[in-house]
Amino acid sequence: MKLSFLIILTFTVSITTYAGNQSLKDSVTMLDDIVVMAKTPSDRLREGSYSATAIDVSGRLSTSSDIVGILDKASGVRVRREGGLGSDFNLMVNGMSGNAIKYFIDGIPMESMGNGMTVGSLPAALIERIEIYKGVIPAWLGGDILGGAVNVVTRPDKRNYIDATLSIGSFHTFGTNINGRWAAKPGAPIIKAAFSLSKSKNDYLMKDVEVWDEDSRKYVRVNRRRFHDDYLLATALLEIGVENKSWTDAFYISGNCSMQNKQLQTGSVQSKVYGDASRHGHSFGFGVNYRKRDFLTEHLDTRITFNQSFDHSVTTDTAMRKYDWNGHYIYSPRNEITGRGASIRHYRRPSSVATAVLDYLCHENHRLTLNYLFNLTGNRRTDDVDPEFEPSSDNVSKHVASLSLTSLWASGKFGTSLFFKNYVTSYHIYQNDIPSVTGSSAMAGRTVRYYPGYGMSSRLEVMQRYLGLKFSAENSVRLPSSVEILGNGSTIYANVALKPERSLNFNLGCFGETQENNAGAFSYEVNGFIRLAKDYIRASVSEKEGMMQYTNEPSVHIFGFEGQINYSWRNRMFISANYSWMDSRDRRRLLADGNVSATFNNRVPNRPWTFGHLEAGYIFHGFPASGCRLRINAGYDYVHWFFLTWEAYGYKESKARIPTQNIVNADISCSWHEDRYSIALECTNIFDETAYDSYRLQKPGRAFTLTFRLSLK
Repeated sequence: MKLSFLIILTFTVSITTYAGNQSLKDSVTMLDDIVVMAKTPSDRLREGSYSATAIDVSGRLSTSSDIVGILDKASGVRVRREGGLGSDFNLMVNGMSGNAIKYFIDGIPMESMGNGMTVGSLPAALIERIEIYKGVIPAWLGGDILGGAVNVVTRPDKRNYIDATLSIGSFHTFGTNINGRWAAKPGAPIIKAAFSLSKSKNDYLMKDVEVWDEDSRKYVRVNRRRFHDDYLLATALLEIGVENKSWTDAFYISGNCSMQNKQLQTGSVQSKVYGDASRHGHSFGFGVNYRKRDFLTEHLDTRITFNQSFDHSVTTDTAMRKYDWNGHYIYSPRNEITGRGASIRHYRRPSSVATAVLDYLCHENHRLTLNYLFNLTGNRRTDDVDPEFEPSSDNVSKHVASLSLTSLWASGKFGTSLFFKNYVTSYHIYQNDIPSVTGSSAMAGRTVRYYPGYGMSSRLEVMQRYLGLKFSAENSVRLPSSVEILGNGSTIYANVALKPERSLNFNLGCFGETQENNAGAFSYEVNGFIRLAKDYIRASVSEKEGMMQYTNEPSVHIFGFEGQINYSWRNRMFISANYSWMDSRDRRRLLADGNVSATFNNRVPNRPWTFGHLEAGYIFHGFPASGCRLRINAGYDYVHWFFLTWEAYGYKESKARIPTQNIVNADISCSWHEDRYSIALECTNIFDETAYDSYRLQKPGRAFTLTFRLSLK
C-alpha cells in the first residue's frame, strides 16, 4: 500500500501587459492539484530483490488476533500448532519449516533472549510490522538460515506512551500485556518496558478419541475434554538507553526474564495420554545494543549487540502411571513420557549471542556490508531421582561471517546484491545415555566443521509500479539448533550425530500495483521457488513411544509457487487472497545396501503441500458515533489433506492422514477517541471443524476471545 497526500497549492500571479496605451487587468492562474506519493516500508520490502513480504501490525492493534495468528495469514506461510495456548508451533515457509526458520527482533536473533521469549509471547502493541523473508535471506540478518526468516520491527515511537490490553477467552484463557516508553525530556535517558502474562487450562474437547468401554469390552470412539494441559507464561522486558548523542545514535542496556509452567497432556501423538507429567522453567538475561552512523569515518554505519541468557527447565515424570482419555489410570513400572524409570530431569542452557554489522556506503549506489554472528549454547543435565542417569555438560557453538555488496544501476531501476558466507560449528558432546537412539557414543568429544556459502539477488523495474521482476539464488547451510541436537528434555530425543542441512535455493517472482484516482489500490505478487536440499532435517515420530527426534533425509527436492493479491478502497474496504502449492519429495534412490529406497519420489510426510487464505473486511468511520471506527473482518483457511507417514508404507487406503481442513474465522472491533480505547471480539473456527496440524494432534475447536485495549500518548 502507498500513502497518498493531496496538497493543494494556490498561486496568485499578477501579470501586467501593455497594448498600446491600455493596461490589462491582473489575471489569476490556478495550478493543478499536486499528489505526493510515498512508499511504506512494506512497499519497499516487496519491491526489493529478495522474496519477502511485510505485515503491518499497527493497523491490526484494535483486533484480538495474536502475532502467531497474524503470521498465518501471510502468503507462502503456514503456522503449524500442536494444540492450544502454550503448545509448540513452527512456521512453514515455501516448503521449509521448523528450525530452518529463524526469528529476529530489530535484526537481533530472538534466540539470544532465552526460551521464554518467542514471537508468540511478544505484545502486539510493541510491534510496528513483521518482515518475512523466504528462501534466500539478506546477509545483513546474519546467521545460518536456510528456509526463511521473520524479523519483528518494533514501534519507532519518539513520544512517551503506555499501551495495555486485557483479553479473556474460551477454555479458561486469560492474557494481559502492558508496554510503554518514557523519557523525562528530549535528550534524557529513555526507558522502555513490557510485561505480558498468559494462562489457559486448554480444556477443549478432543473429538473421536479412543477409550476402553467396560460394558462392551472393547475400545470405542468418544469425545473427551483435555484434563491436564494447564499453561502459564509470564515475561518482562526492560530497556534503558539514550539516542541521538555525539557518540551514538542509539545505545541500550536491556534485561529480560520469563517464567513458564506447563502440564503435558500428550506426547507427539494424541493416543499417548499423560496425566501427571509436567515441565516448568525460568530464564533471565541481559543485553547491550549499540548503533552509530558515520562510525569512525563518514558513511560507515555500525551495529554491535551482545546478549547473554540463562535457561533452566525441569521435566517431572515420576507418577509411574498409564492414563486414558477418561482421566483414569493404572499403575505401571514405567514413566509416562519415555517409558523408563522415574525422573526429575534438569536442563540448564546458558546462551551467548554476539553480532556485529559494518555497513559502508562506498559510492552513492554501492554498499558493502560485513556481518558476523557468534552463538554459544551450553547444556548441563542432572536428575534428582534417577540413580542410573549420568550428569553431563555439552555445548554447541557456531560462527557465521558474511560479506555482501549491494548495488543500484540504471537510475535505481536495476539492483543487485552479491554475498559470501562462512560457517563454522563446534560440538562438545559428553552425554552417553541411550547411545543407540541418540548416537552419543559415536560423537563423544569435540567436533569442528566448516562450510562455505554464497548467493545473489537482483530486481528489475520493467514498468514503473505495474511490473517488476526479482530473482535470487543461494548455496546455503543451516547448522542444527541446540534443540535438534540435544533434545528438549521431555518429548524430543537428542540426536548428536545430526548433520547440518545444505540447500541450493532459487526464487523467481514478479510484482506490481495500480492506483485508481487515489480511491482504490490493487497489488499482486507471484513467486516460484526451488529448494535442492541435502541432509534435510526432518522431525520423525515414534507412534509407539510418542517421542520425536530430528533426523536427516539425504536428499529432498522442493518445487512450488505462491501468489497473493490485495485490493483496498478508500481506507474502508480491503480484500486479500493468497495460495501456495509445493512439491517436497524424497530424492534418495538407493539405500546404503544398494537396494532401491521404498520412499524414493514420495512426498515428505506430515507436511501440507497446498493451502490458501482469503480475508475481507470493512471499516465504518464515524460509526456508531463521531470519532469511532468499527471494523468487521472475516477469514477463510484451506489446507488440503496430506499423509502422516511415508506414502510407500502400508496400504494407501488405510494410511493415517491429516484430513482436508476448511476453517472460517471472524472478528469485530471498535475503537474511539483517536484509538485511545478499543474493544474486539474474535471467533476462531466458527463451524467447530476438527482441525489438525502436526502429527495429527487436534487443535482447539470453536473459540471466542474478547480483548480490551487502552493506549495513552
